Amino acid sequence: MNVPRLHPDTIEQVKQRADIVDVVSEHVVLKKQGKDFVGLCPFHDDKSPSFTVSPSKQFYYCFSCGAGGNTIKFLMELGKRNFSEVVLDLARKYQVPVQTLQAEDRQELQRQLSVREQLYEILAITAKFYEHALQQPQGADALAYLRRDRKLSVETIQQFQLGYAPAGWDILCKYLVEQKKYPIVLLEKAGLLVPRKTGDGYYDRFRNRLMVPIQDSQGRVIGFGGRTLTDEQPKYLNSPETELFDKGRTLFGLDKAKSAIAKQDQAVVVEGYFDVIALHAAGVTNAVASLGTALSIAQVKQLLRYTESKRVVFNFDADRAGVQAAERAIGEVATLAYQGEVQLRVLNLPDGKDPDDFLKNHSAKAYQDLLDHAPLWLDWQINQAISNQDLKQSDQFQQAVMAIVALLGNLPNPSLRTHYIHHCSELLSQGNSRLTQQIEENLRLQVRGQRWHGRSQKWQTPGDRNLLEECEAQLLRLYLHAPEYRVELRNAISAQDLEFSLSHHRFLWRQITDIEHDSLEVDLLEQLRDRTHNFPREMSQVYSLFELDEKTQRDILRAPLVIRSATAGIERVMCEKRYRHFLDLWQKTDLSTTPDLGQFYQQKAYVEKQRITELDRLRQVSFVDLVQAPIAVD
Repeated sequence: MNVPRLHPDTIEQVKQRADIVDVVSEHVVLKKQGKDFVGLCPFHDDKSPSFTVSPSKQFYYCFSCGAGGNTIKFLMELGKRNFSEVVLDLARKYQVPVQTLQAEDRQELQRQLSVREQLYEILAITAKFYEHALQQPQGADALAYLRRDRKLSVETIQQFQLGYAPAGWDILCKYLVEQKKYPIVLLEKAGLLVPRKTGDGYYDRFRNRLMVPIQDSQGRVIGFGGRTLTDEQPKYLNSPETELFDKGRTLFGLDKAKSAIAKQDQAVVVEGYFDVIALHAAGVTNAVASLGTALSIAQVKQLLRYTESKRVVFNFDADRAGVQAAERAIGEVATLAYQGEVQLRVLNLPDGKDPDDFLKNHSAKAYQDLLDHAPLWLDWQINQAISNQDLKQSDQFQQAVMAIVALLGNLPNPSLRTHYIHHCSELLSQGNSRLTQQIEENLRLQVRGQRWHGRSQKWQTPGDRNLLEECEAQLLRLYLHAPEYRVELRNAISAQDLEFSLSHHRFLWRQITDIEHDSLEVDLLEQLRDRTHNFPREMSQVYSLFELDEKTQRDILRAPLVIRSATAGIERVMCEKRYRHFLDLWQKTDLSTTPDLGQFYQQKAYVEKQRITELDRLRQVSFVDLVQAPIAVD
């Protein structure tokens, strides 16, 4: 890209006009802290907010990695772009007149800026054209639909500039070209016209549709949504992507909702245009909607700029499509939600209604009460995982458990994780207090095993060690307290070629092997206790295994299942280490010079990953069997 040399006056105006909080908050979730804002640094793997933005100084600084600078420096570092590119983009965004040091560049830039201004002008005039058409005889059906079916007042129709696109093929085209004298190429750029397949002329994109203008956060029309008044498909038709309109970064109603979002410290996201319009008409003015596509992280970050507490409620339809939309939206912001960067809740209205339908028979206060009691996103997802499953069926129980483990394994807060493990155990046991405790213990083991603790460069994570600690301890306790299963235990360990990886467990296993080398008929526990005097430090690390606690007693009654689950857990950790090792080697291989070696490492990593998947499935099945197995025998 040939970037022009910008005049110093332009650079200075951009620095003055571009607010650093406004720019940075498009990329980082910022929270107010005194006079400044804080968030997670985008320039390193930040675990706790160390990134500070100062509005008064127009400066950012990370106390962890040392990154710092002004608005322009931030965008340069983030996007690896040069100075002039960033300044030029900011000039366009903040409508700063661009001056360059070269005359030819100046002329081209002014042309580009002129095109954008003309597009804004064309779309504003088009919105007025549609508004006018709604009040004419040809718009009678559309107006009746709004007044009779949607129950909208004249004031609401005017507030949202609702209109009607006439049914003819090129009525708008003729109006804008013949009367307003706009070039046809600009009308196509604005997304208003579609070229005929024959190549002979253009026709109006929107015909015989109820028209809803889409505006940016500054209130400028950038596109349209058109609802059919017949059986024509699609039911809703949006403007295409243009220089002004980006569906993935635009929220319908944000220009009208942003003040209320800031005042109420909460944003409500719904699915459709008319949900937003109905809510605003009822006085719930902090509502916005996505534009027929899955809610994106960029759209959520826009909302978070206006709510200090970062509170967002998703109120999507309760049908299957709405639930899937909610789950996709949660997936977009899951990282922020797990980190506590967004206070996310999910509301499903009674009887599967959308906000528009709900408000036809209920007050705005009734809707607000439901909003105030909307469950946290994690509670909603847990409910989704369990509510549609018959937990008495092993396969459905297993599916519910796998979904819950996947959710809870990502929780970084240990106390919150403990709370949810206990809560989910009660839900899974369906009121059977006898099962609750054992489900909780096994659920905790599953969650520990699958947790990922960040971008560690080592091949063993803290989650691996937790799983190893639990599984190895289970096998050793069984070996010490259930002599009848010792042969089976040794066979299982030998068959999988497993080793005790943790040093204190490895030490204990060596002592056991040493004692049993002479005779298998000895009192193993007594012999081990005698060795405590010779190895006081080493034995202190494993002495707790010598006690027969309640959990070990239950494990003995289900020993074959425990052995199967624990050995699978140990093997999984070994596979995970090998997988990371081969993946690391593959990433460091120069594929241009040694492609065969790279392919070898890649294949090795793939094999280990496949085995990990098999072991996860085996451990989940073992978990289901453990829960449903009897825990008492006569």
